[in-house]
Amino acid sequence: MIPSTFPPKDEIARLTARALLEIRAVHFNAGTPFTLASGLPSPTYIDCRKLISYPRIRSTLMDFLSVTVMREAGFEAFDNIAGGETAGIPFAALVAERLALPMTYVRKKPKGYGRNARIEGAMTEGQRVLLVEDLTTDGGSKLSFVDAIRETGATCGHTAVIFSYGIFPDTEAKLGAHGVRLHHLCTWWDVLAEARAQGSFDAATLAEVESFLTAPRAWQDARKA
Repeated sequence: MIPSTFPPKDEIARLTARALLEIRAVHFNAGTPFTLASGLPSPTYIDCRKLISYPRIRSTLMDFLSVTVMREAGFEAFDNIAGGETAGIPFAALVAERLALPMTYVRKKPKGYGRNARIEGAMTEGQRVLLVEDLTTDGGSKLSFVDAIRETGATCGHTAVIFSYGIFPDTEAKLGAHGVRLHHLCTWWDVLAEARAQGSFDAATLAEVESFLTAPRAWQDARKA
């Protein structure tokens, strides 16, 4: 069923943050920071992949993501929904089902045998493709997926994620320079506000998280091994 009426954007952000906290997809640890894929430390970590195991929350957030895209990009803006390997694949399938559109997925790199393809499924020249992923940090990883989509002759001017870090000021500019607009449900600031409202973590941990969110590069530089 195609969703049409849902809460305003700020309430969607709050409810998404609440859902992520409820399923313990949010991890804060100021004493022993996590190591990100970049090798840099962070007191925050989020695991959106957990959402696939919670049907009620999963369904609600996919409704939110679908209606956000329709509100911000248009009701007839897309012909194909593409998921980024691997975390984006289930969410792309769920959004495609709601929007009654074909679904494809994009590999991180050619599989190295057979057709050596990066695009799996049927994507054709001229199609307007929405790239769906679980999250974005600084937006950089999206560009390779977008380029692979465009190599088919399709267009890709939008990407939708459940979670955007929201702390790197050049994220949307980087995507915008590549001709891509970002759509998201919530950010770390929404999660921090909801965590405070719920008392999900102690005050010292939340203060350290806020310090990181306010100046992430400085926080990381001060704690590099």
